[in-house]
Order: sequence, then C-alpha cells, then structure tokens
Amino acid sequence: MEYFVRHRTTYRYLQDVSHSWHLAHLRLRETPLQAVHDSRITLSLEPASRADRPDYFANPCEWFAIDQPHTHLEVLAESHVTVSPPPERASRDSLTWEEVRAALENPQGEEEREAVQFQFDSPMTRFESDIAAYAEGSFPPGRPLLGGAMELMHRIHRDFRYDTTVTDVTTPVDRVFEIRAGVCQDLAHVGIAAMRSLGLPARYISGYLLTQPPPGKARLLGADASHAWFSVWAPPFGWVDLDPTNDLVVGESHVTSSWGRDYGDVAPVAGIILGGHDHVVDVGVDVIPVDDAHPELPHIAPQTGPR
Repeated sequence: MEYFVRHRTTYRYLQDVSHSWHLAHLRLRETPLQAVHDSRITLSLEPASRADRPDYFANPCEWFAIDQPHTHLEVLAESHVTVSPPPERASRDSLTWEEVRAALENPQGEEEREAVQFQFDSPMTRFESDIAAYAEGSFPPGRPLLGGAMELMHRIHRDFRYDTTVTDVTTPVDRVFEIRAGVCQDLAHVGIAAMRSLGLPARYISGYLLTQPPPGKARLLGADASHAWFSVWAPPFGWVDLDPTNDLVVGESHVTSSWGRDYGDVAPVAGIILGGHDHVVDVGVDVIPVDDAHPELPHIAPQTGPR
C-alpha cells in the first residue's frame, strides 16, 4: 500500500509565548517493510534554529526553536510512504519464551544485544500491580513466544475497554491496569509491561493506522488518528508488531513513525515554552491511499537543500 500521511498539530495560546523549544518525532522511519519516499515538517513560523538527526533509537527527529512572540504555531508533517505486507509467520515456529529469555542472559549477536535494552522497566511502563500474574496466563511452560504474545494481545483487547475519556498521556500503566480502560497508547503500555514482567523484550511503536469508512461513505479527512502498538522480539522472526487496540498482527494498514521504550521516548511533539498561560492543542491526521488521494492533498516536492 502506498500512502500520503499528513499530521497537523496546532497550538493556540491565551498569551504570547516569548520563546519555545520543540522536539518532533513526526518524520517516518525506514523499516524492512516500509519505504519512505519523502517525509518533511513545515512550520507556520520561521524558526530561530533547526536541526535534524536520528535519536538514540535511530528515529528521524527534528529540534527547532522559535524566538519571536506568538500565540499560534502550526507544525505540519507530510510523508509519502509504501508499506509492504509482513511475511507469513507461524507462531508455533518461534522459540519458546524460556529459550528467548535464556538467550538474552548472555547475548551474542547484535540483534540480541539490541533486544536486551527493551527487557527493562521504563518510566511509563514501570509497575507495582500484578501485571506479571496477568502475563503468566498467556505463557505456560514451553509455549512459543509469538503464540503467547498473540494470546496476550487477544486478552488485552478483550479485557480492556477503549475509552478516550479516562486517561491522558501521563497516565501510568498501573492506573490503566486498575481501571481496565484507556486508548491505544495505554493498551500498548500494558502489553509491554506484561512482556517485560517475564523478562521478555517489548518496544513501543508510534505510527498511524488507515481507518476505513462505513460502506458507501467517503473517507473523512482528519478522521484518522495517530496510533500506537507494541512489538515483541520472537526469534527466528525478529520483531513482530501486535496491535491490541484492534486485535491484529500489524500489516499494510499500519504506518510506522518511531519506536522506543514507551510513549515518552517518541511523543510526536514535545517541548518547553516561556509564557503562553492556558493553551489548546488541536491534532488532525490523514492517512490517504495514493490511488484515491484527496484532490486537495498538497504535492510533496522532492527535497533540495537543508530544511
């Protein structure tokens, strides 16, 4: 599938912001199944400084600073990407979860060493509740890791209610586990915490999902949303992405932006402002297949020179 992805973030402040500094994880990353033809960020104000370079996890990101007084700022990310379907992976053919955990006790190769960092607690997946007991229900002795992770995904989808009103971006995973509700970010954090509670690596994936309209209805621009899911390391297949919100193995309808230990590593836009007082943030996302792109979609010209 070939897509245009547009992510618009608009800040409106009650009072002037004199200075602001921002970090954006909005440009898409290349993966074995995702080819990024172009991905760029446009600002409504001229920045005083701007730089782009990969972060620790090799996600493309940009830093920019605004030093002119403002009450409005728009950050527009536009990307052109092709997503290929994942290969067939029989869950029974993955190593058992005990074999994976044992292999990471003394990692030998680069892939094993890279996976180790995703075994440990991170700020938004640290827990004190009995998530380990919940996880154990999907991982009896000798079970292939991918089979257990897929069952865990099914259970989270079944046991947790999708609700946009009960959490925010700062809600800890223990609270989500207690109320059994949240949004895609929260359900991903539960999956990650559950895997790590057994000493198994899992990482947080930030991206986008193509949402299909009802039969006979046109796709509405802005109806799509930024999305999140989790990924498990399941040799010999490597990393496999699982979407507990929709109870499915990630495929062509998912577009990857960034990955890290949890949401805090890859927030779409983070920063610091001086002034502003109360403010409102509006976010709109469009994921549009190229073959039926909206006629008003702006053309992304080939990039020349620095941004």
